[in-house]
Amino acid sequence: MNNIMYGGLLALQFLTRLPIPVACPWTPGTRRWAIRAYPLVGLLVGGLLALAALLLGQLHTPIPITALLLLSVWVALTGGLHLDGVMDLADALGSNQPLERRWEIMKDPQIGSFGMLALLFLLAWKGVLLWALLQYHAPLWWLVIVPALGRWAGVALLILTPCAQPRGLAWSWQQSLSRHDVGLALVPLLPLALAWPTMVLWLVAVVCWVALARAALLRLFNGINGDMVGATIEGGELWLLVFMWSWWQYATVSPPGI
Repeated sequence: MNNIMYGGLLALQFLTRLPIPVACPWTPGTRRWAIRAYPLVGLLVGGLLALAALLLGQLHTPIPITALLLLSVWVALTGGLHLDGVMDLADALGSNQPLERRWEIMKDPQIGSFGMLALLFLLAWKGVLLWALLQYHAPLWWLVIVPALGRWAGVALLILTPCAQPRGLAWSWQQSLSRHDVGLALVPLLPLALAWPTMVLWLVAVVCWVALARAALLRLFNGINGDMVGATIEGGELWLLVFMWSWWQYATVSPPGI
């Protein structure tokens, strides 16, 4: 029971900027439960975003400003944790250098032009897609699901893909995990799938994203590291927002026959 409690708190401390003044032990047991709690933390983040959207709607805040505020809250809650991985990965890929040099670029603490461009376009696309979904009055529970399934994508990639090097944070996490943890991490989301069957579509979309990301990273880097897990989470969230916008635009909003 202690491992479950400390694992949940460890996941909150690692994935959010919420003040959790508790010293959590770093053991195989707490690491396992922390990984299993990743989607649960995503539900918390998504729930706070949905609550903010509801409040801003009650205040009749203009939709563009609402979208920008939601994106700002999203980044603030997570501390931009995974954005660093997006920038490092973009710099490495944009360099068009041999494998060893790409790894060196990823370890460089300085951000290059490709990293800045990736950050700019990622946030721009997220903001515009939030704007579009708000404009179409899409269900707010979709906003709850996006961070949860995005973090599950990171869990799946971390567990199912070998690390390129036997060191680093991702490798340390992997030593405590097994494949059945991928399924256990989905357990908190099952009640939502029963309440909202459309969620199964989003899960399928995320599975496809993980498969594509895994294949690409193995081909380009022969394995993963922590930055790639973070980039997969951010990419998974954007992927989901695109799918949700497409679904709402063409399956719900468009007249019959279009």
